[in-house]
Amino acid sequence: MNDDAEIVAEFLVESHENLDQLDRDLVELEQNPGSRELLSSIFRAIHTIKGTSGFLALDRLERLTHHGEDLLSRLRDREMVMTTEVAGVLLRMVDTVRALLDLIESSGGDADESVEIDSVIAELKRILATPQDAVPVEEPVAEPFVETVVHVVAEPVAETAVETVVDVVPEPVVEPVVETPDEVAARLPVPPTPPATPAAPSAPMEPAESAEAVAEDDGTATRRVVDSSVRVDVELLDGLVQLVGELVLTRNQIMQRTDVGNTDTDPDLIRAAQRLDIVASELQENVMRTRMQPIGQVWAKMPRMVRDLSLQLGREVSLELEGHETELDRTLLEALKGPLTHLVRNSLDHGLEAPAARVALGKPAAGRLHLRAFHESGQVIIEITDDGRGIDPEKIAAAALTRGVVTRDALARMEPRAILDLIFRPGFSTAEQVTNVSGRGVGMDVVRTSIERIGGTVDLASVVGKGTTVRVRIPLTLAIIPALVVGQGGERYAIPQANLVELVRLEGQDLAEAVEVLADAPVLRLRGRLLPLVGLSEVLGEPWVKAEPLTVVVVQADDVHFGLCVDDVHDTQEIVVKPIGRQLKSLMMYAGATIMGDGRVSLILDIAGIARERALVSPDEHVDDVRAAAVDSSALLVLEVSNGRRAALPLTAVSRLEEFALDRVERSGAVQVVQYRDGILPLVWLAAAIGLTASPPPEEQLSVVVHEDGDQRVGIVIDRVLDVVEEAVVSSDVGRRPGVLGSAVVQDKVTDLVDLDAVVGPLLVGAR
Repeated sequence: MNDDAEIVAEFLVESHENLDQLDRDLVELEQNPGSRELLSSIFRAIHTIKGTSGFLALDRLERLTHHGEDLLSRLRDREMVMTTEVAGVLLRMVDTVRALLDLIESSGGDADESVEIDSVIAELKRILATPQDAVPVEEPVAEPFVETVVHVVAEPVAETAVETVVDVVPEPVVEPVVETPDEVAARLPVPPTPPATPAAPSAPMEPAESAEAVAEDDGTATRRVVDSSVRVDVELLDGLVQLVGELVLTRNQIMQRTDVGNTDTDPDLIRAAQRLDIVASELQENVMRTRMQPIGQVWAKMPRMVRDLSLQLGREVSLELEGHETELDRTLLEALKGPLTHLVRNSLDHGLEAPAARVALGKPAAGRLHLRAFHESGQVIIEITDDGRGIDPEKIAAAALTRGVVTRDALARMEPRAILDLIFRPGFSTAEQVTNVSGRGVGMDVVRTSIERIGGTVDLASVVGKGTTVRVRIPLTLAIIPALVVGQGGERYAIPQANLVELVRLEGQDLAEAVEVLADAPVLRLRGRLLPLVGLSEVLGEPWVKAEPLTVVVVQADDVHFGLCVDDVHDTQEIVVKPIGRQLKSLMMYAGATIMGDGRVSLILDIAGIARERALVSPDEHVDDVRAAAVDSSALLVLEVSNGRRAALPLTAVSRLEEFALDRVERSGAVQVVQYRDGILPLVWLAAAIGLTASPPPEEQLSVVVHEDGDQRVGIVIDRVLDVVEEAVVSSDVGRRPGVLGSAVVQDKVTDLVDLDAVVGPLLVGAR
């Protein structure tokens, strides 16, 4: 690359950084029109771009920024005040500058008139020509339409290059505000005033103060800061990561062959291998850190987007950003930009009400949108929360039926949470008309698919009238992850550590007591909780035979836990994730592959995929209605409740099955209770709750189904558990009454379908 090309490349990178900061500063200035600090920062950034574009003979860019600088100068001199109209014109100028920079990057210049600037310049001139009374700084005049509250503003990172900084001091950017070569030479000995960066000083200097401060410095500090940082192309970093991955694999192979337990190994070779292990680990950690970028790079674009979209939709929004310093792999960060943008747009369009509607509901006129990022259990958690109308399951159900996303029979058997998950189905939308914001039924399904493609998950919680929270979980990196290596059928498989909960080994009496069978489905009773058991051999297509001793790896997929039975547990390793071939991508149980220390390939298990395939969680958006109906119907626990009468509960509503001695039953007011797990468990007799005559009281033990709702529990007293159904059932309105949704033929017998909310709702309300 020649010198001119290097100068242009540096100019483009720095200008893009300045534009990202300009978006945030202009939105904030709209809310605080009297801020001298913000005005000085914005003015210096535009001044820098204008000066450098003139030096590089980028005439159209210079002409556009010159007019923008005129308007900013009037604002800075208090001859004008910032209004929504002025902010909109300045933001349009920033967008046009960004388009010109893209044009320069692709063609090497800005002469191509495919980017139109005359209309923007005309708007700037019109604003400048419009008479406006100057207003003192102490008297804000612009009524904030979009209130952007940023707890900590993240430092942006260039999208096309990564800056590795040795010192914590930000690198100043030289302002070549030059018109002739002679003036360039005259300016070189004196370091110019650096423009504002995202890490702006707390007390910004005026131009005169800046020149004086620089004049007192001999330039040593500036050179030291510049010398302490270097820009590295991301392709070079990606290549380093690949090489480190291969080094880790080689390290694993050498460590396996120099096992300290092998007495034939040369002691010097063992020491060298241990040293290699330490150096490779440190190198891996440092190289991985160069790929890590703060999520503030994504957060930085949110204030501008929220501001523009809220104006378009007629909303008032208070935006709060938290956790900008949370870091994750650059590849994941790039993959997250689209899904997060769609989730924020959804919150504004579907979640937050119009100001008048909010006031009528007793809410503040400005809706609250809170974006939060943090680390938890080796993952990055991102939450998008609004205090809007929430998601109404009835509205979702009606829209799903209208659009043919689900059948009426399948919908009748769905729990409220499963109904909410319908928004992730392809083609689903609740919008009554198509707009440029929403209504085409394309979005949430792409969000989930995009996030799952990078090893993450997405789920939501919503309360009607209160708001919605969407939670996204993603790994820190996709390159090298810690994993547990297990054995099955002579082969080894890797389970990502992020999915691990605990290891359980059962034998003898413990095995007999802990493992039960419900309708031919094994379950593990672990500390009073029932967990489904899945044999890894069964997942791989072989029959599972319960062995003794039994090794169970307790894993989690989203909020569902289950036990994975394996032959052996080897050890934990840091594995390098390799993509699997297209021939295996259709198999839900594999997330990738890795090379072990002995050079053999091992497959990485996809715990969420196994859970979906075994119907342990709600089916995702790609399964058809027939399979959805089968999954819903299989999740029924059939009970005997009164003199042979049968009832059924959704299995998803059952937390545990317990038995209590009669002498443990006490009273609290009109409610019968038992002491249970350091708390009090209220009891409801199911027969009485659904209008049946209770059976004669048992002689010794009460059979109880424990239902949990958040941190509240209710015990449902039954006669006994009969079975878990595995057949399709069709509900009818026959037998509908308080506590009963209707009836169905289950295993050739008429069975009441329990209305769980009606049965346990009063006790849960009382408990709260």
